[in-house]
Amino acid sequence: MATYNYTPADFKSDQEVRWCPGCGDHAILNAVQRALPEIADATDTPHNLFTFISGIGCSSRFIYYMKTFGFHSVHGRANAVATGVKVANPQLAVWVTTGDGDSLAIGGNHFIHAIRRNVNLNVILFNNEIYGLTKGQYSPTSKLGKITKTSPYGTVEKPFNPGELVIGAKGTFFARTIDMEVQLSKECLVAAAKHDGMSVVEAMQNCVIFNDKTHAAFAADKATRAERTIVLRHGEKMLFGANREKGLVFENMKLKVVTVGEGGYTLDDILTHDAHEKDTTLHVMLAAMKYPDYPVALGVIRSVEDATVYDEAVQRQVEEVKAASKIRCVDDLLHSGATWEI
Repeated sequence: MATYNYTPADFKSDQEVRWCPGCGDHAILNAVQRALPEIADATDTPHNLFTFISGIGCSSRFIYYMKTFGFHSVHGRANAVATGVKVANPQLAVWVTTGDGDSLAIGGNHFIHAIRRNVNLNVILFNNEIYGLTKGQYSPTSKLGKITKTSPYGTVEKPFNPGELVIGAKGTFFARTIDMEVQLSKECLVAAAKHDGMSVVEAMQNCVIFNDKTHAAFAADKATRAERTIVLRHGEKMLFGANREKGLVFENMKLKVVTVGEGGYTLDDILTHDAHEKDTTLHVMLAAMKYPDYPVALGVIRSVEDATVYDEAVQRQVEEVKAASKIRCVDDLLHSGATWEI
């Protein structure tokens, strides 16, 4: 396997980054550009094979700031376009940058079916719980009761939880991070790139203009995050808190937050995270945890290998059909079937 010795600068374009000052997209861009040199070495992918596809939204400007191949598609169609790119040219490392409005509303069908098919794409889902580019309408992830320009009296819709949606659509990889946690974002992106099949990384991102501090209840600062989020790593105990004194146990068919050393609970009682477990039960529960009842789960929640990867299956089928076909060229085609001379 080659060592390319790339640096983040190798993936930075010469375009001025035009997001609002303080926007969480800046941190996500930073994490991606830091991750790609490591991804290149880990997956043996040279610079010229990285390709970024976007839809419409603030996050979809991402491709202009990457020194890679890219395609700025139309609203909601990023995953469909990316599927076509990957099937047509399987050697490309195809990344999708999309938002909660882009992929969970108008692009919802493309999103869930790309997951169901297990196309070998890496999707970064920016979730700021608002339509930012079009100036502040509520999105499919906006909190119930949220007052916006299109819900002046508060929304009356229950929001999607992207993790539950991905796993429910037979997703094989789901991770979650927060924009300001650049190192964690990098870890999730590297793990996503190594995964064979479709990966979805939800990046909870702040829109300082139209939905400022939407994640502040559990992500305002490091102290808050230590107490109100839990970073899951495969094979490690599910512990959190400033002193890692709190943890998760499974009782009466549901998760429960306990404190080690209190109520008779010991470290042995704390669950060990198994991201590779094929059964979805616990992964769905982890993805669904919400503050204040639970800590919000971050890190790689689900990473399961599946033998059926869509683009790989298509390529195998094409090769099998070609090998069995008697038609090898246009002349063979023209002379096949019934022919006659004039």
